[in-house]
Amino acid sequence: MNMSATARTGHLRARRVGSGSAREVAARAGLTARGVIYLLVGILALQIAFGDGKEQADRGGALAELSDKPFGAVLLWALGVGLVGMALWRLSEALFGSVGRDGHKPRKRLLAAVRCLFYAFVAYSVLSFAAGSGGGGSSDKQSKDVTARLLEVPAGQWLVGAAGAGIVVAGVWIAVQALRRSYHDKMKFGELSRRTRQLVDVTGVAGGLARGAVFAVVGAFAVKAAVDYEPDKAKGLDDALRSFADTPLGPWLLVCVAAGLVLFGVFSFALARWRRV
Repeated sequence: MNMSATARTGHLRARRVGSGSAREVAARAGLTARGVIYLLVGILALQIAFGDGKEQADRGGALAELSDKPFGAVLLWALGVGLVGMALWRLSEALFGSVGRDGHKPRKRLLAAVRCLFYAFVAYSVLSFAAGSGGGGSSDKQSKDVTARLLEVPAGQWLVGAAGAGIVVAGVWIAVQALRRSYHDKMKFGELSRRTRQLVDVTGVAGGLARGAVFAVVGAFAVKAAVDYEPDKAKGLDDALRSFADTPLGPWLLVCVAAGLVLFGVFSFALARWRRV
């Protein structure tokens, strides 16, 4: 009887270890894939700021850039698989909770579920691109098409406006979380030197601020499209980034935001290496 109970305990422990290992692999692969996309988008945006940009500064442009590299097809499939891992990791957080304070509360689980759906869509678009279907076109065209369809349904203006406002709030929340360094309680900072911790903070704060700014601008354009009932005023990532160059600060604001996106890509790599999952 005791031997049977011990065997069952050992079997359950082994299953938990195996499940934890799979979750960790999925999380680290997903964070690495996200870092690659943000790094490429940031570089493309920098090229646009300096007048050399030929590709769209969005996910489609990043994938096109990657496909032109040696072993590009292999890299695209690896990126898609990594993003599938990201979606599965977020799904596990929605089902079983996450690390850090309040990781098992309903609010955290709901946020994880939303992230799961988002990364599942991103993974699908990347894998579609890798398979040769084009991944759905540019983010600008997708935004205008979705906005136009929504405006045609009953209460469409309210739906688009609410979605845009939600994206603005998400952008502000991302920026505030970056300033608060909320990622600290999820990092293995005990393994890092003081200088490395400082570098992680630079990439985390600057990258989070840039990412939040881009989200807020995309949401603001969606709200404007709803108020004016003009779907063409909705903007995807590429047009939103280009709009930074139309401010009184000119292309230098776009340079700062683009550099921030590059830093967020580097920050994602740091999370892939040192985040507790």
